[in-house]
This record gives sequence, C-alpha cells and structure tokens, in this order.
Amino acid sequence: MRSSIATVCISGSLGDKLTAIADAGFDGYELFELDLVTSRLSPEDVVSRSTDLGLSIDLYQPFRDFEGVTPDQFARNLRRAEHKFRLMNRLGIDTMLLCSNVGTASLPGDALAIDQLGALAALADANGVRVAYEALAWGKFVSTYDHAWNLVKQIDHPALGVCLDSFHILSRGSDLDAIATIPGEKIFFCQLADAPLMNLDVLSWSRHYRLFPGEGNWDLADFVARLVHAGYQGPLSLEVFNDVFRQGDPWVTARDARRSLVVLEDAARAARLPAPSAGRPDLLTGLPTVDASRGFSFIELQPGTGTAVDVTLNQLGFTPRGKHQRKNAELWSQNDVHVVVNHDLTGPQPQVAALGFEVTNVQRASARAVALRSHLLPRDRACDEDVLDGILTPDGTEVYFSERDGDTPSWLSEFGPADPDPASGPSTGITHVDHVALVQPWQRADEAVLFYQSILGLVVSDGLDLAGEAGLVRSRSLVTADRGIRLALNVTPVQPGVMDVYPNHVALHTDDLIATVTALRARGARLLPIPQNYYDDLDARLDLGSEVIETLRAHEILFDRDEHGDFLHVYTMPVGQVFFEIVQRTGGYDGYGAANAPVRLAAQRAEERQQHTD
Repeated sequence: MRSSIATVCISGSLGDKLTAIADAGFDGYELFELDLVTSRLSPEDVVSRSTDLGLSIDLYQPFRDFEGVTPDQFARNLRRAEHKFRLMNRLGIDTMLLCSNVGTASLPGDALAIDQLGALAALADANGVRVAYEALAWGKFVSTYDHAWNLVKQIDHPALGVCLDSFHILSRGSDLDAIATIPGEKIFFCQLADAPLMNLDVLSWSRHYRLFPGEGNWDLADFVARLVHAGYQGPLSLEVFNDVFRQGDPWVTARDARRSLVVLEDAARAARLPAPSAGRPDLLTGLPTVDASRGFSFIELQPGTGTAVDVTLNQLGFTPRGKHQRKNAELWSQNDVHVVVNHDLTGPQPQVAALGFEVTNVQRASARAVALRSHLLPRDRACDEDVLDGILTPDGTEVYFSERDGDTPSWLSEFGPADPDPASGPSTGITHVDHVALVQPWQRADEAVLFYQSILGLVVSDGLDLAGEAGLVRSRSLVTADRGIRLALNVTPVQPGVMDVYPNHVALHTDDLIATVTALRARGARLLPIPQNYYDDLDARLDLGSEVIETLRAHEILFDRDEHGDFLHVYTMPVGQVFFEIVQRTGGYDGYGAANAPVRLAAQRAEERQQHTD
C-alpha cells in the first residue's frame, strides 16, 4: 500500500522534513498546519518541492473544534473552514482532517452535530475537497470511532467520511469489530501509531509517548488487516507525537518510521483474516521470509591498544584457532563460541565491533534487510572466502549473516591454523553465547528495538528499569522463540561520560559455573568483587542454606531464582568498553538476573572509582 507520514512526526524545517521523508522512501505525507504556518515556503513552493521529491500531499491537518457549537461560533467556524479549503486548493490537497471537538463544544446531542457537520460537508464539496472526521479519544461529546461513523452515516454526504486513528481507537480499548461495518470508500484516511502500555491520562499519553509500529505494545497488524478487509485503499500513514523523535535527526527518524511501516504491512498480510472481498485488490506487500536464526556465529572485538583482550580471552579458556588468510585478524574459539579479534580496527579502547548471526539462508536475510531500508556494508572479499553480508545497526555495531557448512560455520575456513600455544591449557567449560547486552544512545533506543525485531525476527521479551548509582538504566530484551539468540538493549542515564561506565558485555554459558570460576581463577582471571552485604541479603531473601550461601560468597557468584529454575552468574573486570559475564541456567529460568543488576552496576562503579584513585 502507499505510505505516508505526518510532518509533525519529525524535527526540522518543513523543507528538511520533506527531504527526509522522500529519502526514507515514503510516497506522500500529511501536512501539519503549524509546519506550513511557520515556513517561509509558499503553498506553491511546497507543491513544487513535493513534486520534485516525488511526494504526494495526502492530507491537510488538523482542523479542530468545529461541531456542537452555538450559532455565532458555528458561523465563525464555517468562515475558518472556507479559508482552509481555499488553501488546500492552492496546495492540491483533496482531504482535510477534522478532529472531534474537545474544547468549545457546549451543546450536546447528535442532532446539532449532524446539522453542522452536514453544512461543512456541503461547503467542502463546493470547494472540491472532502473532510475525514476523526473521533479524538478525549473528545467532549464524540470520543469513539463508531460514534463518529454513526454521525457520518446519518449525514450521508459524499464529501464526508471518517479517519480511523489507531491511537484514539486502541487507547480506549474499543471493539474493533465495528470497523467491518464501515464501507471502505467511507474510510477516507488511516493514521497509525503504536504506544507503550501506560497508566496515564490519554491526552498526555498521546502527546508525548506515541511510537512507530512495532516499538510499542499494540497489535497494529490486526488493526491494518481489518481496515484492508473493510475495503480501505488509501495510504497507511503515521501520526506519531513523541518528544524524542521531534528533537532527533529527521533523516534517522524518517528512515525508522518507514521501516516500521514495511514491517507492519508484512505482518498485516500474514494476519489471519478472510481474504479481500471479490473485486478488491490485495494491496498489502510482504517481505522476504525471515530466516530462523541459529544463534550467534561470532563476536568481533576491536582490541584497542595493548594485549588486554588477548589476556582476557586466554583467561576465559579460549585458544587461538588461527589468523585470517588476508586480514590482520585472529580467531579465538572455545566449543561453539568464536571471537574474532580484528587488529585492523584501530580505536583506542577494546569494544564489541560486530555480531555474527547464523541464518539458514544469507541471501534471503540480506534481501529482507535491504527491503527494510538497510544498506549492505561493503566487504573486501576474495573469491574463495565466505559470503558474509553485513548491515549497520543504529548504535554503530555491525551485524553479519552467515551460514553453516554442515556442523561448522562456513567462514571458519578463512582462518589458517594457529601456532600451538603451550600456555593455553584445557577448556574452562564455556559452551556457547548465552546473550549479548548492548548500550544504546537514548535517542536511538526505540529505533534499535524495531531494527532487531524486523531484521532478525526477534520478539520483545520484557522491559525493565534498573536502578544504578548514576541513574536509571532502561533495558529491553529481545529473543528468538527457541532462545538461540538473546539480546539485551540498555539505555543508560543521560549524563556526560556515563556510557563509559556502562560498557557492552558478552554473556557466555557454562553447565557448571563453580567449576568454570575455579578454572578461571587458576588462569589468573580477576572477577568483579561482590559486596558481602549482598550475600547477607540473599540469605534473608532465599532459603538456600548456609553452605550454599558460603559457596556463592567464596566464588563471588550472584544468584537469582524464579518459578522455573535458577540463574548463577559472575562478571569479569571490564576491558575498555567490554566485559564478559559467565552464566549457568537451570530448569526453565528465562531471565537475566535483573534483581542483581544494581549490585553489578554499583560494583563496577566502585572499581572505576578505585582505578581513578590509584
């Protein structure tokens, strides 16, 4: 279907907004009145700019507080409407959004609203335009879409229809079955927004916390599928009021918005509703099928200066497997965990540079990523090397898709045999990557959630607010159904230098954490010290027995338990902007030890302060 977005969704001047909207791949846009009023572009300039950019102007909005008023006010409202209709003619826009009255309506009753809306429809028709009537969730007398449709149906004028807005409908918990009773040709426009579930008055919720589809908690695929089944053939348009989006980079926001619509259209196509009625085209477009990811293929590290990364990997029980046949990169492996240390990356501090994910088909995964407005990264590749298509994530981390050659990752053949290391010793029991936690810039967090959801087919598992000494850390978890991939996205407090205190980390799984910790210490590894008060509190909270508590204390192991199982974990000391976590899951435990996060954060801050003191 055609795609559209309201100019109010993004920041910048009207000219910047139009360029960003076009660059993101939208077909058209809703012109928000204030954007025109504050612009130096004349209506004719706006038309010319839109034509040059290949954009249609799909809607003029908003027109407010029209119906249910006194005769004197009604006369003033008609005069105001006629001025806007003439402006729409200059802009070449055929549809205006009319919001149900929220402020000046003083006379209740449908009869008066029907008379006044009918007069507006006649005036619109005389000016060659039409009106899409929208029930605002906080409307004084009309606040539900079925009420708005009932008025429009009784007026029965070709220039008057409804606008169905997902926020106003879903925020009230309205029954969606009534959508099927509205003829498709009377649904003049559709506006879409997602949102987090919040216990907040609906006006504040609407004005500050809307999100793009897929970034919140609503089933917008079902909403869109119902619209299409009813016969709606207009554009899918985004109207998102969000304080973060409206002060961010308009090009980034517009690209994220367009990606959200592509994913939504694909999901709506897959929604289980009857096929479109006879004679109606199936307008929804699908995406290349997302491949079920088989887990993490590799972790690529930027080593920084010195040998701290090599020392840490050796202490963790990794052994050098080989050097890349052409690049200045080394492969370290232990069982099914592969870490590439790329010495061609010359940043000053060690950090996570890239994540590799195993998919069943690289070509399909790449085609999906491109369809979702991602660009494949250029890769210097010899003819005998594996195909590793990569894309850039919102926080700058690179993501690569790879396949297996039987039981072995196909890209391993690029690394030659390593010189034997007599000091490497036996494995420490690490089996696979349990999860990876990445710190996100606050203004890109929602975009990152949508990115990983759409590109890799991950599902948002939960969201947590974690208290730390430097402020609140927001965490979102994304997973595959089989938990082959667990990814935590963390947003740190907005303070100078705080992101340095919260580096990314890689969590590695073991079946016996006590044995692994013993092996790590034998190799010289220093684990993050845990305050003794933690174990006293743990003893009070959980009846584990004194022997278990003392064992955990001696090994500086943190512990969590839910109704399904137990979670034991320890942390290495940070190396630059990365540290490692070693975890053991028992039973069906599915979390990340969130109850222990404040302890870890405080311990890391204490170590950082100690280093500055030393």
